[in-house]
Amino acid sequence: MRFKALYRFFNWSFPKIILIGSIFTITLSACAPGTPRQGLDFQAQTEQAAQIDSIAPTPLPTRPAYEPGELVDYTVQPGDTLPALVVRFNTSENEIREANPILPAQVSTLPPGMPMQIPIYYQPLWGSSYQILPDRLFAYGPAQVGFNTVDFVNSQPGWLKDYQDVAGGLRRSGGELVEIVATNFSISPRLLLALIEYQAQGLSNPEPPDPDNPYILGNRDRTHPGLYQQLLWAANLLNDAFYSYRLGNLTSFEHLDGRLERPDPWQNAATVALQYYFSGLLSKEDYFNATHSQGLEQTYANLFGDPWADTTPTIPGSLQQPDLRFPFLPGKAWAYTGGPHTGWGTDQPYAAIDFAPPNVIGGCSPTDEWAIAIADGSIVRTDTGIAVLDLDGDQDEHTGWVIFYLHLATETIPPVGTTLKAGDPIGLPSCDGGKSTGTHVHIARKYNGEWVPADSPVPFNLEGWIAQNGGAPYQGQLVQFGRKVIACECSDQNSLVQSTIGLP
Repeated sequence: MRFKALYRFFNWSFPKIILIGSIFTITLSACAPGTPRQGLDFQAQTEQAAQIDSIAPTPLPTRPAYEPGELVDYTVQPGDTLPALVVRFNTSENEIREANPILPAQVSTLPPGMPMQIPIYYQPLWGSSYQILPDRLFAYGPAQVGFNTVDFVNSQPGWLKDYQDVAGGLRRSGGELVEIVATNFSISPRLLLALIEYQAQGLSNPEPPDPDNPYILGNRDRTHPGLYQQLLWAANLLNDAFYSYRLGNLTSFEHLDGRLERPDPWQNAATVALQYYFSGLLSKEDYFNATHSQGLEQTYANLFGDPWADTTPTIPGSLQQPDLRFPFLPGKAWAYTGGPHTGWGTDQPYAAIDFAPPNVIGGCSPTDEWAIAIADGSIVRTDTGIAVLDLDGDQDEHTGWVIFYLHLATETIPPVGTTLKAGDPIGLPSCDGGKSTGTHVHIARKYNGEWVPADSPVPFNLEGWIAQNGGAPYQGQLVQFGRKVIACECSDQNSLVQSTIGLP
């Protein structure tokens, strides 16, 4: 009866759904914790395989060779969108809509827990349907609120609490290194700690790692020696896989032995990210063990409790961006210098876009044109070139909508705790923080700790201008009613866009 009521509600005029989105989210959240875990039940096989090292892992049940267009049952997972389901089930949006006429004409994220029937077209080499972690434990989101990374590391007997490495020009403890990476990439510190424990026993073994092997997490790249660099690599790779799968862009990956694997269509993004991570590090047997019940999931449970005890979704159905303005004053025209590109790191998610004052000509020249708050909010974190604007009033970066600013002149950023109205100065554009070839401001969105890709079913919308991807990162355009502004570092006439908020 609950789902029938949900169907009637969801089918009831989509504009009304937007107006009462908070009610919709509450309704969905109420049934979400009871959503059954996706995947086939292989507990007995995986436990047996993990206990008998001399025997090859027990083969998992495989999906049948479905008839073309056969309808299969599917329960919506947090963050699911129609474009991604089209790719995962090798089908078309029209066919999904025909099988699910309740879907409105326009929909962003699908409501978690909603049952669907999806026409499937079988593809060979589908991987395991065993799920390792729920998506809510991947990002640095609500599930991590109140967790103190440094205190937890220091409470454990392993070598990590005594480990030191340099990050940001300063020597940091093991717990501080994990927290820095987790914060910058917005990835769960618990997940990073579970990986350190699973791969290097950093929380349980007091014996430090072999000093002759600086590749603690297994990435034997000479540009990533030491734990900090290994964590940077791991967080970047995990984010790239998580968001690529969410968008429908990660359709297969290759193992060390050359085997090709396609993620199971029912898989969740956090599991696929971990499968992708381990596929480039481990042999076939070790990969199986790492990605099933006695692997990383068990390590996580030993450290932090059952990861599946709470499956409350952090991305609701029909997610909508709040109204946002350009990051410069009304009447001003700034150059759109960077189309969708990484929020932090080098790969997906392409959550950020860049703007520069037009009077800045090349290089890191100073400017007196202020970047402004693009919505009402308060400053909850600052760092070199960084200001984080919290929009929901709870003073927590890990919940609700957050705007991430980068490359602001550090000395011009308001202090933590400052409340800003949309249009208030937030800093002067500069080259501070990260890597920059010229003075500009980089802005990105997060919701409940997850980066929100700029070109997605929840697009970056500034005063009605919509961000679209180009052929490569930093390329692309802003589009409004058929008009286009082309991203270009050259700051030419075609890249200028004007803020018209409040103008007659």
